[in-house]
Amino acid sequence: MKKEFFILCYALMVFISIPIKATSQDLVTSFGTVINLKDVLNGELHKAEPINWYQVNTNDETWKLEDDILKCTGIPIGVIRSEHQYENFIMHIEWSHQEAGGNSGTFVWSKAEPDENRLPDGVEVQMLDLEWVKLNTHDGVEPPIAYVHGELFGVGGVEIVPENPRGKRSMSVENRVLGKKEWNTYYVVCVDGNIKLSVNGKFVNGITNSSQSIGYICLEAEGSEIHFRNLQIIVLP
Repeated sequence: MKKEFFILCYALMVFISIPIKATSQDLVTSFGTVINLKDVLNGELHKAEPINWYQVNTNDETWKLEDDILKCTGIPIGVIRSEHQYENFIMHIEWSHQEAGGNSGTFVWSKAEPDENRLPDGVEVQMLDLEWVKLNTHDGVEPPIAYVHGELFGVGGVEIVPENPRGKRSMSVENRVLGKKEWNTYYVVCVDGNIKLSVNGKFVNGITNSSQSIGYICLEAEGSEIHFRNLQIIVLP
């Protein structure tokens, strides 16, 4: 019995000494603020609270907050999620790809449960660098420029009705995205299963009738470095 006890203790010590990867319960960082619309209208902006972001399936080294800029290495592919779920809200977010052809995005109304391709469900708001189309030609044919300027589409089984259809996706009616290392501004207005997207000061895309209209917000790592700043969420009634 004594021998078995020492074996058990040794096994427990070995187990504790093994580094454990970050899980969906681990706090990654606090980034951005959230406030209720009524507090904005009442001029009580001091009631804005920080947004905590939790690990889903990336690494601790994937995300780093420096001078109010959240820097994402893009590796491994995956997401972090907001602490709380949201239904009706306005999200302001600025992003800047650091590499040619960079790929990323934000998911809204997500369960934050990745499937086999490491990305979760929800409605994705696409963030691609302008050079992505040139770096992903097939037989000399470039993909549509629609890829880079704020496409909206359902993923993980979420169905949407595109306002500007490109297959099951909705493409922006005008390309307003700036190139790598420049800052782009998105306003994402999410209300009752409908989304309107403003890119750099103009509404250019939208979807309706999302089959999922409440969930987490996710920030995506998808293979290349991207920076985020000035994330603000206004919660609507």
